[in-house]
Amino acid sequence: MYPSHYAHAHPDRPAVIMAGSGQVQTYAALEARANQGAQALRASGLNRLDHYAIFMENNGPYIEVCAAGERAGLYYTCINSFLTAEEMAYIVMNSESRILITSAAKLPLVVDALPACPNLEAVWVVDDLQAPADLSGSDLFKDYEAVLSQFPSSPIHDEFLGTPMLYSSGTTGRPKGIIRPLPEQPPSEPLPLFSFLSQLWHYREDMIYLSPAPLYHSAPQAAVNLTLRIGGTVIVMEKFDPSAYLSHIQDYGVTHSQLVPTMFSRMLKLDPSARAAFDLSSLEVAVHAAAPCPAMVKHQMIDWWGPIIHEYYGATEGLGFAACNTEEWLAHPGTVGKVVMGDLHVLDDSGQTVPTGEAGTLWFKTATEFEYHNDPEKTRESSSSDGTMTTVGDVGYVDEDGFLYLTDRATFMIISGGVNIYPQECEDLLISHPKVADAAVFGVPNEDLGEEVKAVVQPIEGLASSESLTEELLDYLSGHLSRQKIPRSIDYERTLPRLPTGKLYKRLLRDRYWGKGRSKIV
Repeated sequence: MYPSHYAHAHPDRPAVIMAGSGQVQTYAALEARANQGAQALRASGLNRLDHYAIFMENNGPYIEVCAAGERAGLYYTCINSFLTAEEMAYIVMNSESRILITSAAKLPLVVDALPACPNLEAVWVVDDLQAPADLSGSDLFKDYEAVLSQFPSSPIHDEFLGTPMLYSSGTTGRPKGIIRPLPEQPPSEPLPLFSFLSQLWHYREDMIYLSPAPLYHSAPQAAVNLTLRIGGTVIVMEKFDPSAYLSHIQDYGVTHSQLVPTMFSRMLKLDPSARAAFDLSSLEVAVHAAAPCPAMVKHQMIDWWGPIIHEYYGATEGLGFAACNTEEWLAHPGTVGKVVMGDLHVLDDSGQTVPTGEAGTLWFKTATEFEYHNDPEKTRESSSSDGTMTTVGDVGYVDEDGFLYLTDRATFMIISGGVNIYPQECEDLLISHPKVADAAVFGVPNEDLGEEVKAVVQPIEGLASSESLTEELLDYLSGHLSRQKIPRSIDYERTLPRLPTGKLYKRLLRDRYWGKGRSKIV
């Protein structure tokens, strides 16, 4: 089915509810607004396979803004709402977005980014448009409500399926747009992956899905889309709070949800009496992903919620997909699941298959075709020499029963609270600082977040480490990076280990913080 079906069959059924405000959007209202948005995008000159971008916090219009692109055959890029103006501008330009839809809360950042976004044709602002005085005469800014009011709520005459073009971080610090071929088909026909996931996680009509994560992320994007395609109700949290999350399950009779391990940890840290105060009996399926879950945390969650917890492993690139339910995980503790989509190969550095139980880099004969948008070099780097396999650099092994375990990341990617962070951008900034001779940035264990960002710095000759130097460096970084990428702490070394080739031997530094265990990820 498709949301438009339920708009006619069950027009008054809630499609989207904002958890904080209680604002309800019915299926009929969602259908009308999505159609108006598609009409507005088409009238603005965006045709099938064109691009627009969304830069907002979780809010009421977010889902309808995505739905407009999905029925207009467009690629829409949901941008991390915590990025700086510079970071956001890069994605807007790289994605070739011609329209940017943002909120009043994010408008100051958008204004700062405009000089680096010469290709933008319009900025639509939800909430109240309060453009800065020096831009008040600009034709670039449009009030979102005023734009939509000019168009009918009927479908456009040339509906096609649209899809997100999301970004993953790159080892160079520059994000990479992940673009897939988009078949010329009606929006009522989903891509095959959606049907597969609906069956895997027991989605059904009348389900109630609680979304606690930022809507710009690929996992909430998919889960929300699945729910609306099957006639369920989506409860969107403006931001995650452990007590509020539990209360929403009770108050709305939530049946399905998807979380990251940090959310588990924060709920487990609530006072036992506070946890016991909520009725969670309606919950049927709780899915987690985005970061490995510490075994102790997962055992505690299973003891609390019962055998309803599902785990999966998959990159935004869609290379392959592994999944397991509670029973499978208990029989294979620590696994991220058995590969159910894609053809996995575990290879050593020379490209040879390693024996069962031994760790190597994970390569997939790709489950879904993709490329990095406007970056053929990065696409080639992620592929095997014969072009048949692709990797994102994760390291792991497969046991005798075919279950996959992750042990490391070849690219030193950090996953902190479910957010992917590549350290190269931060390293480059630190090394450019006049008081820094060398720098390394990597992930270290954090009980709450799984990992946190750590910097190890070699000061210039004659300069000693100090608290004032740390403050200076962190202030410097905060002027260029979103807060997620900034180290939580800085340690100092007289000399950092570099190979004769000049390559930083970062693993020597990182291993000091991880100890001698087999796994170097949490």
